[in-house]
Amino acid sequence: MGVTKKSKYLYLGLATTVMAGMLSACGGNSNDSSNSGNTNNAAQSNNAGSTQEKVNLRMIESLTSPARTELLKASIKRFEDANPNITVELISPPFDQADNKIRTMLGAGEDLDVLEVRDLTINEDVTNGYVENLEPYASKWADYATVSQAAKTVASIADKPYFIANGMYERQMFYRKDWFDAAGLAAPKTWEDVYNAGKKLTDPSKNHYGFSFRGGPGGNGYVDAIAQSYNGTNLDEADGHFLKDGKTSIYGTPEAKAALELYQKIFKDTAPADSINWGFAEQVQAFTSGVTAMLMQDPDVIGVLNEKMEKGTWASTFLPVGPTGKTFYGIGAAGWGMTSFSKHKDEAWKLIEFLSSPAENTAFCKAFGLLPIHSSASEDPVFQEGPYATLLEMNTKPEDYIPLKPNYSYTEIGDWGDVVMKNTQAWLLGQASLDDTLKILDKYWQDQKAKLAK
Repeated sequence: MGVTKKSKYLYLGLATTVMAGMLSACGGNSNDSSNSGNTNNAAQSNNAGSTQEKVNLRMIESLTSPARTELLKASIKRFEDANPNITVELISPPFDQADNKIRTMLGAGEDLDVLEVRDLTINEDVTNGYVENLEPYASKWADYATVSQAAKTVASIADKPYFIANGMYERQMFYRKDWFDAAGLAAPKTWEDVYNAGKKLTDPSKNHYGFSFRGGPGGNGYVDAIAQSYNGTNLDEADGHFLKDGKTSIYGTPEAKAALELYQKIFKDTAPADSINWGFAEQVQAFTSGVTAMLMQDPDVIGVLNEKMEKGTWASTFLPVGPTGKTFYGIGAAGWGMTSFSKHKDEAWKLIEFLSSPAENTAFCKAFGLLPIHSSASEDPVFQEGPYATLLEMNTKPEDYIPLKPNYSYTEIGDWGDVVMKNTQAWLLGQASLDDTLKILDKYWQDQKAKLAK
């Protein structure tokens, strides 16, 4: 089956009605600020009244999709209604081009005030001096006290926040409960279970396959996940691509070879051949359209699963563990940051503060299927029931389901996804050996480690 490739979240046709009426006014002044003296301006911006000066803010998103962009536009409209002297121009590049577009604009110093910073781009943005330290602003923001520690950690370098997360991503397994029940299968607990169940449920004559494989953009997350799980207790939780000895990468071990041998079997025996090129949209559509039986994804897919699939046909379960009974997962996030060269920093912060308020953020996360950043939102039944309960339960078992702390020491790993995709595709298609592929992946991280020592 060929699934049309589209941007991430394209299939998340989620209603904006949840967000209607969520007005959250924030105070601030509209004086332009520069790199110097912004601490005082930040302190004033939370309390001072607006002037009549007209200010236009330019804002760019990264995780673009039509449905998500409409949610952002609705929030921006509420912000503009509350701040009539400020207009916001939202730039929405296609998802696959967005990060390169942002990188180009930042490098050229183009007029830009607010940008979506990701856990994958914060290193580069901070190293190059593109984004503003938000501590002077956040320290004066009352609602920052309810932002979760995980959200603060993923958005900070050296304990300084450079963006305010707009939602948290934690991966879990979704599976076709009706298929599993009919075949007498239990929900998978291990990577071996994923393979065995997937193989049993695969029937190409019915266009049924076991696993929504992702060999295209973003597939590095799955390669990392199985390699980390197989390295198990030897893994350095503070440096997730290395073992505790500080020298051996996760791709330089016998465990990594065993992991990728299984990964290859999962692809060959449980997934459609064209999944070698699948990204987010394709793997999600394959699951919702009844082609695949298992999908590993973040909670932002929950909304589309509810919309596209019949109740009772699917369920969620924990991430699969490796041979030692452990698995590792990263806590990811994207959010709103401010360019260091913005000419309207106080107004830019007002927009960030508004979008990040408990009312706006909780409504956005409900509509889009993310975990909210404010602790107050965790009391909402929506985030304690159904598929979200799996995430909450995994978080109560940190001895087996281990969150990896972001390591921001590596500042030149923006091409890691491309390196993994190119080399694993060649290997899976029989154009390279597994040993040679592992050597390439191992060398990549050894080179990154060597750069830190200079």
